[in-house]
Amino acid sequence: MIDERYIRNIEALTEEECLRLKNFRVGVVGCGGLGGYIIEMLSRIGIGYIAAVDGDVFQRSNLNRQILSSSLSIGKKKAREARDRIMYVNPDVKVEAFEEMLNENNAQKILKGLDLAVDALDNIESRLLLQSKAKDFNIPLIHGSIGGWYGQVTTILPGDDTLKFIYREGIKSGIEKKLGNPSFIPPLIASIQVSEAIKLLLNKGDILRKKILFIDILNNDFNIIEV
Repeated sequence: MIDERYIRNIEALTEEECLRLKNFRVGVVGCGGLGGYIIEMLSRIGIGYIAAVDGDVFQRSNLNRQILSSSLSIGKKKAREARDRIMYVNPDVKVEAFEEMLNENNAQKILKGLDLAVDALDNIESRLLLQSKAKDFNIPLIHGSIGGWYGQVTTILPGDDTLKFIYREGIKSGIEKKLGNPSFIPPLIASIQVSEAIKLLLNKGDILRKKILFIDILNNDFNIIEV
């Protein structure tokens, strides 16, 4: 019997699909603007285990857009705040807080055994490392990035190496700091990343594999580019 907390998922998902979600293990690398919303949505829909990965702490500049931040969380670890929040949102979900940045030395500890990883990072070097390590452990990866009024999402299966196409040699940094990040862009892109994650885990619908969804909400342009 399905828990009443998931009853509004029914019709969009079957009861059997809702029950299956609790068996999946998902890693969210980055617990800031994108990552906070991703963890929130994965928890509310019923994913059973979430690895929340981030070595950073909250700053006042995060308050405009990061759902896990508040005036009480300034200076506190983002991954730990993610874990503590989900204890109230959905205590049936196990959130393991990794209070460290993903690197060569800890990647196996964090990623091995996951069904899926979600990229909620804010720099190219870390994204490329995550793609490489996800490939090593045969884990699909959902990429998302944001800047200003713009965002992008793609789904990367092991071996696709889509980020090497997006972030070509010579590109050293992203556009987030140059364009700013208003409050409305992280939840938009995060929600698409979560929907891609759920579709992939449940083998449902079409995914953005070898495709990049580019979103320009200033001009209401939504384009999919094949790669």
